[in-house]
Amino acid sequence: MLVSRFKGFKIGALSVAVPSHKIQISDFYESFGKDLVDKFSEMAGVKQIAHTSLKQTASDLGFIAAEKVFESGKAKREDIGVLVFVSQKPDFRIPATSFVLQKRLGLGENVICQDINLACSGFIFGLQTSLSILSNLKGKKALLITADTSYKTMSPQDRTMFMLFGDSGSAVVLEKDDLNREQIFELAFRTNGDKFKSIITPAGAFRNRNLKPIDEVWSDDIVRNDYNTHMKGMAVFEFSITDVPKLINDFYKYTNTDASSYDNFILHQANLYILKQLSRKCKIPFEKIPLSIDRFGNNSSNSIPLVLSDHFSNADNKTLRLLISGFGAGLSWACGAINIDTQNILPIFISDDFFIE
Repeated sequence: MLVSRFKGFKIGALSVAVPSHKIQISDFYESFGKDLVDKFSEMAGVKQIAHTSLKQTASDLGFIAAEKVFESGKAKREDIGVLVFVSQKPDFRIPATSFVLQKRLGLGENVICQDINLACSGFIFGLQTSLSILSNLKGKKALLITADTSYKTMSPQDRTMFMLFGDSGSAVVLEKDDLNREQIFELAFRTNGDKFKSIITPAGAFRNRNLKPIDEVWSDDIVRNDYNTHMKGMAVFEFSITDVPKLINDFYKYTNTDASSYDNFILHQANLYILKQLSRKCKIPFEKIPLSIDRFGNNSSNSIPLVLSDHFSNADNKTLRLLISGFGAGLSWACGAINIDTQNILPIFISDDFFIE
């Protein structure tokens, strides 16, 4: 595994935005049948998800979350020197969406903007990128925005994915911590591009740009076209319960820690069954794993911030030592140890606003 260590930084603010349109799992009875839906809900742990309107994008949700940070007074626009946007649902092919967000947020010209095309591991990869750039900038803060609207490239007939994924966006401010110079972000990473087809949207960019969007029955007996996201369910499941716990256990050894060393484990909300397997294989008491999958579903790159805002925004002021982990498309997987003061976690905001140029 590759490990990055950053000393003397902190999370100065964390904010999450979700759309208002809630879909109950029972709403899928007509499409997929009650027995299948109930079985899926029991295994995945999903009772409800939230989807955006057709006009609201991932960056709209990230923008709302960032605006709430500035409105809270926990950061000023002029202090931002780094803007990283993590999503697999950008506004345009060109330019990168981080430039659009720079304009909308009024951050000025002295900002390094960068997009990262990642999904479920994206928050931790985004932390590494943001902190790496910030390490070489004096007197500036980084704004890490993660967001996704996964369902917009899914076939409505895909019973394996359409009921699972919800939409949200987050904004996290990273800054120097002069009071706790010894505080460490320690982040570990692995990737396996050999399995890039495990989660893929085959068309829509430039490799297969001329394919026609023809709906047909695929080998898994699901109707979709090449512009829909396809996940090889069993391959991704095996990866999630094999490679991910191995990374976490390797991280324990590297850092000389174990499950008792952390207050909570903030894990990507892939599905309930996978979370239970990670609990067992990494010897984590399940009560140390907060859940948001039941009310928000799988939120891709935004799972970790969403869990934090969902469970700790109204907590008593204290510093939490957390182990975080995200895993998904690429294939890519990561984990890390971070601290966060609960007073810097804002509550979840609900908004359907979208950008009109």
